Amino acid sequence: MHAMDSRRHSRQVRVGSVLIGGDAPVAVQSMTKTDTRDVEATTGEIYRLQVAGCEIVRLAVPDMDAARALGAIRKRTKVPLVADIHFDYRLALAALEAGVDKLRLNPGNIGGRAKVEEVVRAARERGVPIRIGVNAGSLEKDLLERFGRVPEALVESALRHVRILEDLDFHDTVISMKSSDVRTMIAAYELLAERVDYPLHLGVTEAGPSLQGTIKSAVGIGHLLSQGIGDTIRVSLTGDSGEEVRVGYEILYALGLREKKLEIVSCPSCGRCEIDLFTVVREAERRLEGEDLPPMKVAIMGCVVNGPGESMEADVGLAGGNGLGILFRNGRIVRRVAEAEMIEALVEECRNFASQVKTAETARDAG
Repeated sequence: MHAMDSRRHSRQVRVGSVLIGGDAPVAVQSMTKTDTRDVEATTGEIYRLQVAGCEIVRLAVPDMDAARALGAIRKRTKVPLVADIHFDYRLALAALEAGVDKLRLNPGNIGGRAKVEEVVRAARERGVPIRIGVNAGSLEKDLLERFGRVPEALVESALRHVRILEDLDFHDTVISMKSSDVRTMIAAYELLAERVDYPLHLGVTEAGPSLQGTIKSAVGIGHLLSQGIGDTIRVSLTGDSGEEVRVGYEILYALGLREKKLEIVSCPSCGRCEIDLFTVVREAERRLEGEDLPPMKVAIMGCVVNGPGESMEADVGLAGGNGLGILFRNGRIVRRVAEAEMIEALVEECRNFASQVKTAETARDAG
């Protein structure tokens, strides 16, 4: 598997209204950073995540108070919820009772066989899948002694937990194997992808602050997705959870796995730039995000070297220089405006393009 058009075939599971695996689109997840016991704060964060486009939200469940809060949170949102459980099987049972759509746990660390059976039975009755979440930072002691903190240890840990569920005839399973080391994470998923057909949840754990975390996540998650490996993703950043969602989508957009509604192509600027490109791009992005537009590519360029060519390749383009802006639509020059009028003119041409698309769609439907 070395191309996105040869996506690894995985079985499919349902998480509330979202499908993971099979031919379903790669789903974008995040995790709340509020105290789950604070229902108001947590539901507020969930709402902000939904606005950002988050499709599945995970919540930490460290104790029974947090588990009980899930019931109130569940009543306030329809977004699929995942309960993150460690060590105590009773928290898993309480989360299921509260109506969560998925459990994240490792069956080997929530109690003995009877306790695991009870959780699996309750999950099966409700049609709730289980994600086996392996983390390089919390591998079993015997695996560390045997392998060290290497990809093979993550894979063996995952398979160990998988076997527990398979022994109980439970196959509604998702697997993740996260590491803060990108190379370890990539190698582990590549190894596991050849061993099982369960859907895979990708992520670089503890990736770090915004810039570092974004780059590590883009490299690790993007590399695997480009090979057709991965069914859902979570970008882990030390910062705003909404930013995790935005970065996740940008990774999918870059690989052509999701269609971006608005793609802005802009040059990085250099000594040839003759307009205040930073201000123009920032303001144009703000204005266009508030418009009702079809998926489109907008080019904003700051000089005559690449500007006209890139602008002609976009649906709508602006090439600025020497106090003027040249507007393009569908690869043709439509007008020239003064620099002070460029942003307004660009927005107008985007509206014209949207109207043109709508007219064409209406004519096609009528025909």
